[in-house]
Amino acid sequence: MVIAMTSGAAAADGGPIVGNPLIEIPAGAFVFGRDDGPKNERPRRVLAGGAFAINRTEITNQQYQRFISATGHRPASYVNHPILGLDDRPVVGVSWGDADAFCRYYGLVLPSEQQYERAARGTDGAAFPWGVARRGVARANSGTDTCCSGDARDGYSMTAPAESFALGASNEGVLNLVGNVWEWTRDFYAPYEAEADAASAGQYRVLRGGSWNSDPDHFTTTYRLAYDPEFRFAANGGFRCVRFAP
Repeated sequence: MVIAMTSGAAAADGGPIVGNPLIEIPAGAFVFGRDDGPKNERPRRVLAGGAFAINRTEITNQQYQRFISATGHRPASYVNHPILGLDDRPVVGVSWGDADAFCRYYGLVLPSEQQYERAARGTDGAAFPWGVARRGVARANSGTDTCCSGDARDGYSMTAPAESFALGASNEGVLNLVGNVWEWTRDFYAPYEAEADAASAGQYRVLRGGSWNSDPDHFTTTYRLAYDPEFRFAANGGFRCVRFAP
């Protein structure tokens, strides 16, 4: 089912990925980080962001399979799973390198942390894409109240179709920027205002957004998850791509 864009949604173009248009995010100031959360999300500040465009949904299994068929790249780990492998669900079980290769094949890149947060929070630093209200079963696919199990109260025990949860869309009409699956960014993990520990510098990439088994502590637009970029067996990790404005 195709979900109609709301009247306030940003402009979109078809983009290079069939069935997953790119939503334009305009340049301008936006709030990044927060002062009332985990230490690695601090400090809150206002940044000047450039324009970019981001996929309206996570990349689906069907979209990823077209890439596999065209390139011979290795398949996702859960391609044959009875739920996680469904055509309309976000592809999961992909490493950072797999996600990066997909985006680059289409002339795109993975989003930076700043781009992801701008798309998810809007310009005023909202805790969720839909505003300040806490998560609800009509807005996002999330987990139980304690880490880390799926919760079918929102209609899905695991991943939901990428076109789901229109009530949780961002101001520009981007879907599931919080919930459903964690999403790879192109950034290495490091503190915002300090040098990374020498033992971990350049070792982890950042996942954003929470997933179908995330509890409330992991379910905001600012939460940062440092993750091994080589690991490709996460049943709750996917991605989407961005294009810089010309």
